[in-house]
Amino acid sequence: MSEDCENAAFDKIMELVGNDGKFQRVFNHFYNVALVCFASMSFMNIVMVLNEPDHTCYVPGHEKYNLSTEEWIDLMIPMETDNRGILTKSGCNMYNSSSYEHLPISQWNFTKNDEIACVHGYEYNKTWYERTTVSDQDWICEKALYQTNVFVWHRVGEVVGTFLFGQLGDTIGRRPVFYISVIIIILGRIMTTLTASNYILYAIASLISLLTSMSIFLSPLIIAMETSKEEDRGKIAMLQCVGWTIGISIMPLVFWVVRDWVWFLMITTLPIGLFALYPKYMIESPRWLATKRHLARCANELNRIAKINGKKIEITEKMLKEMLPDEKAEEVFGIASLFTGWRLAKNTILIVICWTNVSITYYVLILNSTRMGGNPFLSFLYQSAIELPAFIIGRWMSDRIGRRFSNAIAFLGMSIACIPAAMYARNQEDERLLTMVVVFIKFCTSITFFAVNLQSMEIYPTCLRQSGIAVGSIIANSLAVCGPYIVYVGTEYDVRYTYFILGGLCFMGFCAAMFLPETLHHQLPNTLHEAKKFGKTQKFWVIPRKPEPVYEDELESLAKLNNNQEKVKM
Repeated sequence: MSEDCENAAFDKIMELVGNDGKFQRVFNHFYNVALVCFASMSFMNIVMVLNEPDHTCYVPGHEKYNLSTEEWIDLMIPMETDNRGILTKSGCNMYNSSSYEHLPISQWNFTKNDEIACVHGYEYNKTWYERTTVSDQDWICEKALYQTNVFVWHRVGEVVGTFLFGQLGDTIGRRPVFYISVIIIILGRIMTTLTASNYILYAIASLISLLTSMSIFLSPLIIAMETSKEEDRGKIAMLQCVGWTIGISIMPLVFWVVRDWVWFLMITTLPIGLFALYPKYMIESPRWLATKRHLARCANELNRIAKINGKKIEITEKMLKEMLPDEKAEEVFGIASLFTGWRLAKNTILIVICWTNVSITYYVLILNSTRMGGNPFLSFLYQSAIELPAFIIGRWMSDRIGRRFSNAIAFLGMSIACIPAAMYARNQEDERLLTMVVVFIKFCTSITFFAVNLQSMEIYPTCLRQSGIAVGSIIANSLAVCGPYIVYVGTEYDVRYTYFILGGLCFMGFCAAMFLPETLHHQLPNTLHEAKKFGKTQKFWVIPRKPEPVYEDELESLAKLNNNQEKVKM
């Protein structure tokens, strides 16, 4: 039996036990929507707890001179130009009045030479937050890089964890990695709330909490993909996108209500533990078990699916041996196997470029969303809510013109939109236009995320699917450590620099996306050999079309499988 027919054989097995039944519906809504909703909060909540409230130096003594607080601040706090060229009150400097105290207050004429750093601490504006980590620990002014560095530690944790647990998912299975992921995230966030007073420990706790940030999404997603019919792959990815959008849209509203970063972290993290307490539907992927030749376990999992789907059939190990005759498991060498052939290596590199550029763009926009002035919760909400229509349109485009063109068009749209964004960034009267352009960039970013996520899952073979996705995430997150510094440069120097950098990155992503193979209407490669040939015969400008029904020679190849099916029914 050819490899294509063997792949079709397992698809036929899934049809017998049900590849679009109650099991798939419950699994997807429980894990790929509800779980992802809370997992997205635990992933993004650090962005909000590291918000920097408006602040000025605390300067005591206004009662002594019979001045109101506002008058005292106007007198003692110097003005400075911010990153948009606007004159505003300094958040880090004050005037030294020691050489003026013998004079009447009306004669206090401070100069630039009288400016000093805050010596009595800081006063924070509590309009939006009662406490954030930044305001609790004074990570501002000369310690402002602490915020940026914690974000970098997060990315480092994601890189290390994706490397380890991405390969573990293909080695020990998707199911155990899921449970490990839940435990590590909860423990990491609890440690974060207990170590804020020590920057080094806080950074380490942040790193730990992000070790399994990718695997908690990937494990249920890949299980769903590998137990469902081909036509539902886009729908499954869409369900995770819905869960993600709901989670990050609710998250800022939770912080708006509780106003305290410790309670906020716990409320948005601990609920993911509930999903580990209901193991009925968290199965191991039978397709992965078959690839690893664990046929007895594979039969057990298939029978669990059949029972839930109401199929009166029993799959046995003997039956699987007859249906899937290649008893020797393909030898793979983890991530290194992704570079064992030119075509597979090229596809991996192009996906990595797409992942990296869209990750940096998305991360920069998220970090910027709470630094744009106004209500930070609504600002975050608006940029989060736009993702849902973007995912819907992304799915529609991916299923009509293909994953490749959808990815490329969105990248090109982002690159072009960065030009007006840079033009509007420094003009306060153009703030509304800037917001609209930034929301459009975020819209395109979400389309790209949807498309490249699908491509990542569909280009790699079953035996390396989680490792392949891990490679993209590892390298993307390694380079995404630049994201917080891109924000820092825009915040501290010139806000336009951020958009210049993003525009160049997005154009690079467009070029890479155009040379990826199309995956729409193509079977998932099961073996490394199939993945090495994937896309070889595709034409560059062709819109993908749904293939014709099974050919006669394929039906003949599957005759043995059909005979087994008849025996089971008897």
